[in-house]
Amino acid sequence: MRPTENAVRSLPDVAKEMQPHVAGTLDWVGMGEIEVPVSINNPDGRTVQSGARVTAYVNLTDPDARGIHMSRLYLHVDKSLSNEPLTPCSLRRLLKDFLDSHTGLSDRALVRIRFDHLLRRPALVSDNSGWKSYPIVLTALMDRGQFSLEIGYEVVYSSTCPCSAALARQLIQERFGQDFARGRPLDYDQIVAWLGSEQGICATPHSQRSSAEVRVKLLQGFELPLIELIDCVEQALKTPVQTAVKRVDEQAFARLNGENLMFCEDAARRVQQALDADERIVDFWVRASHFESLHPHNAVAVATKGVAGGYAGGMDAFAALR
Repeated sequence: MRPTENAVRSLPDVAKEMQPHVAGTLDWVGMGEIEVPVSINNPDGRTVQSGARVTAYVNLTDPDARGIHMSRLYLHVDKSLSNEPLTPCSLRRLLKDFLDSHTGLSDRALVRIRFDHLLRRPALVSDNSGWKSYPIVLTALMDRGQFSLEIGYEVVYSSTCPCSAALARQLIQERFGQDFARGRPLDYDQIVAWLGSEQGICATPHSQRSSAEVRVKLLQGFELPLIELIDCVEQALKTPVQTAVKRVDEQAFARLNGENLMFCEDAARRVQQALDADERIVDFWVRASHFESLHPHNAVAVATKGVAGGYAGGMDAFAALR
């Protein structure tokens, strides 16, 4: 049985009716880890749904107010994210709803949405394809009427060390000199067989799974170009990890690694150049991390667009290193 309106009104509301023990304004108050489904409209017309965890905040400008209306934040999140695809416009409306429901208490609102976006990716050569998951973090802020949106995402790729490759080539040269003495007539078929043997290719460079973490701020618009932003980074790096792999795909992947030897510095600069060419991006931050197979620590490089007051300097850049 649902309670009557009078019964609801008779319930005590401590947050509204009582003053705080200690007065003061608060930067942020809200709820974290709200579980809710979110949906994204892909360019191919399909809508992809994922489970998300949401942080919803407003500030508290009234020093004498005991607290905010937590349940209102939850209900706005549920109504908005459960019923319409994520877009800059929908996120702006959600933040406006936060503030409208906290008139007199708040003038800033923030929502952060974490989810994994699944994309179907074709194999390099074969006719197969498979699903790949990309971690996404959307952070929308309404600050005294000014809306901003940050998109964070991660691309996993393979990196082959240029130094290790050079050292491996030197060892192969030395083995060739041992197996084929100078001045001795060379037989083409014998050399081809030697090149295809473990004895001939006696050393290989080390490769490792690597990660490009990206944060971008876009010009205000109506779309959420997640796939375009992901593709931009993968195309710059050339060696994103694969899904369905047959032998022909594995061979093609080996070729791509050989053609794209890179230190973490090279990877960060590649992504930096690609993002800098996108006129929609106001600012960006990228961290290339190579999870080295040679040693137990990572090799890391960070690059930004270089915008004054943006990711390039100040505490925002430091906080992004976490």
